Amino acid sequence: MYKKKTSDVVAFTLFAALASAGGISALQAADEPKADAPAAAAPAAGGETKAPDAGAAAPAATGDKAAAPAAAPAGGTMTTAERVKAAEKGTLKNPYTGNAAAAEEGKKLYLANSCNGCHGGGGGGGMCPPLTNQIWVYGSDDDTIFRLITLGSKELQAAGYKRKGSENVVGPMPPYQDIITKEDDLWKIIAWMRTLWTHGDARKNW
Repeated sequence: MYKKKTSDVVAFTLFAALASAGGISALQAADEPKADAPAAAAPAAGGETKAPDAGAAAPAATGDKAAAPAAAPAGGTMTTAERVKAAEKGTLKNPYTGNAAAAEEGKKLYLANSCNGCHGGGGGGGMCPPLTNQIWVYGSDDDTIFRLITLGSKELQAAGYKRKGSENVVGPMPPYQDIITKEDDLWKIIAWMRTLWTHGDARKNW
C-alpha cells in the first residue's frame, strides 16, 4: 500500500513535470508566431514597395500632360492665296481694324505696291473706284475685300460674287496674290483703307 502510494506520488510528480515541460513548449510554440511577426510585416512592407501608388500616379500625370491641348499656332503665316482657299466664304475678319500702328504700315504698303496708281494716293480713285465710297462694287466687308484684292474681279465673279454697286469708271481689279503675298500685309492695307471711311459708324459692315 505504501509502495503504491509512493509510486503514485512519483508518477504524479513525473506527470506534472512532463505537463509542465509540455506547457513551456506550448507557450514557446505560442510565442513563435510573435517571433515570426516581423516576417509577416515584411510582405506588407514589400507590398508597399511593390505597389508604388506614386508610380501609378506618375503615368496618370504623364497622361494628363499628353492629353493637354497643344498651343494654337500663330496666325498671319499663310499667303493671301492660301488664306482664301482655307477660309469659308464670309469668315475672314481683319485682325488689325482700328490698330493705328498697323494702319500706318498699311499705308506704306499700299504705296509700295502701287495701289495708288489706280485708286489714288489718298484712296480718292482714278482708273478704278475710290476707296472712300459708301457702297463698293462687290461689297465692303473684310472677307469680300480680301478676296477681291487677292483673286481680282474676274476670278471673284467666277466664284459667284455679284455686283452691289456701280461706278462711272470701273477698271477691272487685277489679281494681287503674286504681288501682295503675305496675308498680314494685305490686312494692314485694308486696315488703312478703313481709316478713309467718312460715312458714319452705323453704316460700317466690318
